[in-house]
Amino acid sequence: MNLENLKAQLMSRIDTNDLLEVKKVERYIELLKLDKQCDEVLERDGSTIIVENGKQRFIKSHPAMTDKTKINTQLIALEKSFNFVDEGLPPTTSTVEGKSKEEYTEADLI
Repeated sequence: MNLENLKAQLMSRIDTNDLLEVKKVERYIELLKLDKQCDEVLERDGSTIIVENGKQRFIKSHPAMTDKTKINTQLIALEKSFNFVDEGLPPTTSTVEGKSKEEYTEADLI
């Protein structure tokens, strides 16, 4: 995934005069970079680690797994909080018979 292209796409869909929205996009990109770093560490080390405490040995999940879960939670929260500007975007249509939300009737519920 090209993060610069993603950033440009997100920036084109928000009000760039709204500094809070710009900050959200920057934070989103930084979280994706951290997630990629976690992926690289997990690929190198594996998803589990062995912890030795004296004569005892424990197999635990890699700390990067926990970090990925936290990053994912933050990414989802940011995605939900974006205030996208609808200008220039085609109207969304439902997959149900090509009708938009406004075109539904009670008969569609049957």
